[in-house]
Amino acid sequence: MVVTIFRSRLRPEHVEEYERLAPRMRALAESMPGFVSCKTFVAADGERVSIEVFESPETHEAWRNHREHRNAQQLGREKFYSEFHIQVCRVEREYRMP
Repeated sequence: MVVTIFRSRLRPEHVEEYERLAPRMRALAESMPGFVSCKTFVAADGERVSIEVFESPETHEAWRNHREHRNAQQLGREKFYSEFHIQVCRVEREYRMP
């Protein structure tokens, strides 16, 4: 499995436009082969953290390189985010309780 941790802060002047696009990106990610999960959290200070999980490096790359997602990434860099930090990790071990 591949886990992406995406930390970001939105530019206040573009929040509404971002919120219109985000559900489409979420639905698109969920429709991709190999999609496992995605959760987003917002801290009290406004930092957003999304954790996305894909089954394999190949399915993760397919999502990363999807044309519509690439366009959204460009908008994020140019418009939506005042800052972001991305970490892509491979799961070495996994434990669960029940």
